Amino acid sequence: MSYMLLIVEPTGQRAERDDGAGREAYAQMLKYTETLQARGVLEASNSLAGTDRAVRLQVRDGRRTLIDGPFAESKEMVGGFFLLNVATREQALALAAECPAAQWATVEVRQVAPCFE
Repeated sequence: MSYMLLIVEPTGQRAERDDGAGREAYAQMLKYTETLQARGVLEASNSLAGTDRAVRLQVRDGRRTLIDGPFAESKEMVGGFFLLNVATREQALALAAECPAAQWATVEVRQVAPCFE
């Protein structure tokens, strides 16, 4: 079964870190990625740029609307993800608990499933 670990962090958290602290956090996440790869459960992972570099797109009645970030109404952002292939939800939760980001962000665990479920 595939599960996605979404790293949900406060929008301003990255700016609060100095360069050294940011690089250390990233190094911890890279080490976690290597651990997941060694266990054979990682399908994909990546870090995402902040919402200041994001854009939202909507199409309504054939008309496209773009909204550039940052988004004032957002208090959190998805900062990255890990896509895992594990047998059970409990395994996904156990791996999420090992994620270094759980110490400074929220790790949301979601099963991959069709949108009609």
